[in-house]
Amino acid sequence: MTSATLPALKPAAASPAPVWTIVVLITLGLLVDQHVPVWGQDAVSLVTWATLLYWLAHSAPETRNSMMICVAYATAGEIFLSLGWGLYEYRLHNIPLFVPPAHALVFVLGIAICKRMPDSIVWVVPLAAAPPVIALAWIGADTMGLILYSLLLLCMVFSNGRKLYAVMFMLSLGLEIYGTAVGNWAWLHEVPVVGWTTMNPPLAAGTFYCMLDMLVVTTMNALRRRRKTALETA
Repeated sequence: MTSATLPALKPAAASPAPVWTIVVLITLGLLVDQHVPVWGQDAVSLVTWATLLYWLAHSAPETRNSMMICVAYATAGEIFLSLGWGLYEYRLHNIPLFVPPAHALVFVLGIAICKRMPDSIVWVVPLAAAPPVIALAWIGADTMGLILYSLLLLCMVFSNGRKLYAVMFMLSLGLEIYGTAVGNWAWLHEVPVVGWTTMNPPLAAGTFYCMLDMLVVTTMNALRRRRKTALETA
């Protein structure tokens, strides 16, 4: 999410919890989900939702609304992309309950990282990603990557959250590499319906996070306009 999406996140000194706890939660949570088959996924889901609720309880109303909208869109997106379209499959062929709240927490982590990164990351990341994306599409290993990369550029052109998008592009790639390596989910090489190809994971998977952010920003702006109109007509 852009800073416009989560404008009221508290500074690091007053954060509900250190953001590194999100890294620990995701790192250990995916391991537990993979290696503790009986109760692992339920336990990870419970802890992830508890963590998100804790952050929500200690956030400003605008931030809280943005994060809840993020979870709603993330849930719909997971259902469409995984269960509907079949781009990727989770280990148990379901949508783990910890996934939607984890999307919001990953954005919290991305925002924290974004504040520490130089502005040059806005153009360094797209330029660095272009050669491998084009090469993989050229040899047919990841033709969907070129589509996703084009959407990334559009998101960066039409949004003020370019720096965060660059951070999320790299952060989500790291998450995808880790999650697929552990075995929590896997991307299908042959993309259903359209006939594209992709890797496990796609190099440009972070574009989905950028599109999620744009949906949240658009919804928040629409709600603000609606409240403003209601106040003016009251």
